[in-house]
This record gives sequence, C-alpha cells and structure tokens, in this order.
Amino acid sequence: MNSVVNALEVVLADTYALYLKTQNYHWNVEGQDFKPLHEMFKEQYDDLFEAIDVVGELIRGLGSRTMGTFGDFSRLTNIKDGNKDASAAQMVSDLLHDHEIIGQTLGKASKIAQEADDGVVASYLGSRMAVHRKTAWMLRSTLAK
Repeated sequence: MNSVVNALEVVLADTYALYLKTQNYHWNVEGQDFKPLHEMFKEQYDDLFEAIDVVGELIRGLGSRTMGTFGDFSRLTNIKDGNKDASAAQMVSDLLHDHEIIGQTLGKASKIAQEADDGVVASYLGSRMAVHRKTAWMLRSTLAK
C-alpha cells in the first residue's frame, strides 16, 4: 500500500480517537469552569469531526478504501482512551498531551507526503498541524495559574 495512505490512516485513527475523547470530556466535564470548558470541547470536537471527513476523502482520492471501524482505529492510534471521571484540569491536561501527540503524527505524515511529492496532502497536514498547535496553546493557557 502507498506510504502516504499508510501515514494518513494513522492520522485518521488519531483524529478519530481524539474526537471521541474530546466529545466524552464535553459530556462529562464538571466544576466551576464547566461552561467555558464544555463549549471549548464542543468547538474542538466539531473541528475534529470535519478533519475526519477530509482525511478519509484524501485516502479515497489516493485510490484506497478508507478504514472505518473501532478495531481499525484502536489498532493504529497513538491516543489513549479518556477517563470520564477525570477532573476538569485532568481533562484539559490530557487533551493538551493528545494535541501534542497528534501534532507529531501529522509532522511524520507530512514528511512522508513531501517525500512522495504529494503537495496536496502535505499542505493539508500542515494546516492541521497549525490547528493542533493553536489548540494546545489554548489548553495550556487554560491550565496556567
């Protein structure tokens, strides 16, 4: 299989896993910062939902079938499951860590796309890296005292 497709499959798995975790935290966050965190997590999982679709379509555009089962995603993802009972601060910290992880996944995939001279995929992955970098900054700032 195409190395760009393989890299995109890991991006898809990480994005889907982070989407699920973020939505779980959106539902289960509690505490004095409930409302802003609940809203921030929703913005984040809405963005991730859109990214899932684009990555799946990039894979299809390269002539491959797109995986779509929990088994497929869990086999490839670098994102660990969330803890619905975590404190709000733990949720924010956990998501911060995951946005940094997915940034690394995107960086590796972008390098593979560049080496394959696939500017379309490399450009998209670069734009996603910027989104995750900004999200990590927002989460980091939320934790600042």
